[in-house]
Amino acid sequence: MESLLLQASIYLGAAVLVVPLAVRYGLGSVLGYIAAGILMAPVLRQIGADATDVQHIAEFGVVLMLFLIGLELEPKTLWAMRGKLVGMGGAQVLGTALLVAYALWAIGVIWPSAVVLGLLMSLSSTAIVLQSLSEKNLMRTAGGRSAFAVLLTQDIALIPILALVPLMALPAIQGPTALQFGVTNPVDALAEAEHSAGAAELISLVQSLPDWAAAALTLAIVVGIVLAGHYLSRPIFRYVHAASLPEMSTFISLLMVLGIAFLMMLVGLSPALGTFVAGVVLANSEFRHQLEADLRPFKGLLLGLFFMTVGVGINFDILLRAPFTVMGLTMGLMAIKAAVLLAIAFAFRLRGQDRWLFSLSLAQGGEFGFVIISFARSEGALSLANGQMALLVISLSMLLTPLLFIAYDRAARSLRAQRPKHTPDDITEQGAVIVAGIGRFGQVVNRLVRGSGLTTVVLDNDMATIEAMRNFGIKGFFGDPSRPELLEAAGLATAQVMVVAVDNRDVALSIVRFVRAKRSDIHIVARARDRVHVYELFQAGANDIVRETFDSSVRAGRYVLENMGFSEYEAAKASQTFARVDRAAMRDLAQLWVPGQPTHLNAPYVARARELERDIATALMEELHEVQVMQAENGAAEQPTYAGESLMPDMQEDEGEKRPQTEA
Repeated sequence: MESLLLQASIYLGAAVLVVPLAVRYGLGSVLGYIAAGILMAPVLRQIGADATDVQHIAEFGVVLMLFLIGLELEPKTLWAMRGKLVGMGGAQVLGTALLVAYALWAIGVIWPSAVVLGLLMSLSSTAIVLQSLSEKNLMRTAGGRSAFAVLLTQDIALIPILALVPLMALPAIQGPTALQFGVTNPVDALAEAEHSAGAAELISLVQSLPDWAAAALTLAIVVGIVLAGHYLSRPIFRYVHAASLPEMSTFISLLMVLGIAFLMMLVGLSPALGTFVAGVVLANSEFRHQLEADLRPFKGLLLGLFFMTVGVGINFDILLRAPFTVMGLTMGLMAIKAAVLLAIAFAFRLRGQDRWLFSLSLAQGGEFGFVIISFARSEGALSLANGQMALLVISLSMLLTPLLFIAYDRAARSLRAQRPKHTPDDITEQGAVIVAGIGRFGQVVNRLVRGSGLTTVVLDNDMATIEAMRNFGIKGFFGDPSRPELLEAAGLATAQVMVVAVDNRDVALSIVRFVRAKRSDIHIVARARDRVHVYELFQAGANDIVRETFDSSVRAGRYVLENMGFSEYEAAKASQTFARVDRAAMRDLAQLWVPGQPTHLNAPYVARARELERDIATALMEELHEVQVMQAENGAAEQPTYAGESLMPDMQEDEGEKRPQTEA
C-alpha cells in the first residue's frame, strides 16, 4: 500500500508541477504530461517502481476517449464518412507502410521485419492527436474531421496487422515476453489474467474454439453490443436512475465501457474500436449527456497518466549511444508520413489550413505501435534491437507531436496573412449615421435605424459579411473603419451619430479616439466587451457605451424573478431599477479606474464597488416595497402588467452607460 501511495503521489505531483507550465507557455497539455513522465522516470527507477502496471490502467483512457467521441457521432454521420474511412484512411496506412518498409529494407533491415515495422509505423497516436485537436477546437474543421477518419481507419487496421505479424515470424528469433520491453498490449493483459482461475478457464475456452466458431463468437459479440446498446440501454438506465443515487449512474457508465472492452479483448479485437461502436449506437440516447458527464473526468485522468507513462518509457540510453541514428530515423519517419498525408490531402482536395493540419497532425507514431512491437517480439517477427529502436522512435515522435501543432499554428497564421486583400470600396454615399462594424451587434443597430427612416453608411473590413448583407438588400462598404480616410469619405464631417460596433476592442478604442479628436460635437455610441472596456471607451470620449450582453443578461434575470414568484410588473420594475442604479455605479467606478491596473488590485475601486453593490440591493428592496404597497392600495385586479418584449420599455437607455457631453 505504501508503495502504491508513493507512486500515486509522484505521478500526481509531477503533473501538477509541469503540465500547467506547459499550457501557460503554449506547448499544450500533452507535451506537458510527456515531459512530466520524462522528469519523474529517474525517481521511479530510484525507488524501484515499474510503470507497466500504471500503463495497463492508463490505456483505458484511450478506450474512454473513443467511447465519448462515438457519443458525439450519430450513425448517419459515420456512414457519411465512409469515403474518407476507406479512401483517405486506407491510402494512408498502405502508402506509409510501403514507403517505410522500403526505406528500412534499403538500409539493411531484412524484409519481414521491415514489413512489420512499416505496418506499425503507419499508425498514429489517437490519444495525442484527438486531445490536441479538442484543445485547439479543430475537431470540427475539414482537416480535423479528415484526421479523425484516418485515426479510426488505423484503429480498424490494427486487427489485420496483428493477424499478419505471425506470418512474418523469423525462426532464428526467440520471442521473449512483452514485460522485457516495458510495453503492453491486449494479448499480454489476457496472459496476465490467466493467473486467476476464472479468467484462465474462459480464455482457454475461447482460444480452443475452431476458426469458424471463433469468427461466429466475434460476430455475435459485436452484434450483441449494437443490439444491447439500442434496445437494453434505456430500460437499464431508467432502472438505475430510479434508485436516485448519483454514484449508480457512474457505476453503470463504467461497467458498460469496461465490460465492452473486456469482451472485445476476449476475441482479439481492439477495445477502443468496440467502445467507439457502442458510443455511436448510444449517440441518439437521451442518456448521452449523462454518460459524458460521468466518464469525462476518468478520461482526462487516465489519458494524462498514459502520456506520462510514454515519457517514463523513453529509453534515453539508446539515444545517448546513437543520437544521430535515432533522431535521423525519427525525423525520417515523420517526413515520410507527412509526405504521404500531404499527397492524400491534395488528392482529396483539402485546402489551405486544413491541408497542413491533416498533414502535420498525424505525422507521429502511435500507442498501438507499442502493442504490435510487443506482439511481434513474442511471435519472433522482430529482433530485440529493432524492437527497442522502434519503441524509442515512436516515443520521440509522440514527444515531438505538440511541436507539429505549433508549426501548424504558424503555418495557419502565414496562410491567413497571404490571403488576397480586397481593395476598399469607393464610398459614394454619406449619411447622418455612420455604422462601423456590421456583425451581430451592428446589424441590429443598422436595421433599427434604417427601418426608422434614417440614412446610414455601413463600413466593415470583412468582405464575406459585406457580400452576405448585400444579398439581403443591405448596402455596405468594404474597408477598414479605423482608417481615417474611409471615415472622412463616409461623411464624418457632417454625420450626427457615430456607431462603433466592431469586435476588436483595440480597434474600437482607436476609432473613438480619432472621431472625438476630429469632432467634439458628434455623438458616439460604442459597443463594449466588458466593464474595463467601458472605462476605456469612457476615457476615449464615447457618449453612450453599451455592454453587448447587458440587456440580455438583465432580461434573463427578470425571467428568473418571474419564475420565483414575482409578478411580471415586480420583475420588470426590479430590472429597470437594477439597470438604472448599475449605470450610475459605472460612472462612479469609471472615475476610480486606473488604466493598466487589474480592478481587483485597485483598493479604492474594490471598496467603492462593494458599497455600490449594497446600494443596488437597497434600491431593489425599496422599489419592490413600493410596488407591493401600490398593489395593495390598488388591488390585484388593477395591477399594471407588461407582456413580451415590452416588459422593460426604457431598456434601450438603461443598458447604456450614459455620459453627458460636458464630461468629455
